[in-house]
Amino acid sequence: MNIGTHIRNARAELSKVIFPTKGQVKQAYIAVIIVVTVIAAFLALVDLIMSSVMSAILG
Repeated sequence: MNIGTHIRNARAELSKVIFPTKGQVKQAYIAVIIVVTVIAAFLALVDLIMSSVMSAILG
């Protein structure tokens, strides 16, 4: 396969790609920020509880 055929095939495949709209990107960004924040808060709470338990056990 020569380079010209490769470039034509690449352009044909790129024309099939559906790029997200600005609104979709913003919505996904907000969803990721919320999920990461919730997971971080949960892990911080678990860490706090485990630290308290270990402190109580070890004195």
